[in-house]
Amino acid sequence: MFGKGGILMTTSYPNRTAPVLRGAWILESITGTPPASPPPNVPALAENQDGEQPRTVRERLEQHRKNPACIGCHGVMDPLGFALENFDAVGAWRGLDHETATPIDASGQLADGRKVNGPIQLRDALLADPPQFVQTLTAKLLGYALGRGVEYYDMPVVRQIVRDAKRDNYRVSAILAGIATSTPFRFSAAPAAENSVDTQAAVAQ
Repeated sequence: MFGKGGILMTTSYPNRTAPVLRGAWILESITGTPPASPPPNVPALAENQDGEQPRTVRERLEQHRKNPACIGCHGVMDPLGFALENFDAVGAWRGLDHETATPIDASGQLADGRKVNGPIQLRDALLADPPQFVQTLTAKLLGYALGRGVEYYDMPVVRQIVRDAKRDNYRVSAILAGIATSTPFRFSAAPAAENSVDTQAAVAQ
């Protein structure tokens, strides 16, 4: 999953990687714990300038983490994104930073204290808590099936699907079966009456 070029490109800038964007994507799409919105007037990350000693993205992000107002979110997002730093802005694997010609440092410490170094260790760390990932996946699949966002009142159904899927080792087929037989999916609201009238009129014409 983490090696998919489309994901890596959309969580990068045209000229460089963006560990913050990658970390935020993992929190939102994998763990289901999206970060808070950034405070207003946050300055952009300083870019390397011609004639100056280039610095890695990790070194430049250190400035953000020194700010007490930033460390709360960056302390969680950045280690996740740093673990994917071996993938460049278009998803190609690299061993050296192209701006500084120094080895890529993909190490970091997660919010729970676990240390990771690279995408494989990051994957293993996230999969150590299967229900968390499966719940996020189930909620997104349910939303897709319903054609709307998942609301708070849908979450008991999501959690029940996850519990049931555990008996089948969290197989995707078990999750899909749970969604297909769930109350929100089976008893979704019918289209509004006025839409039905408009449709019938269009067919008659």
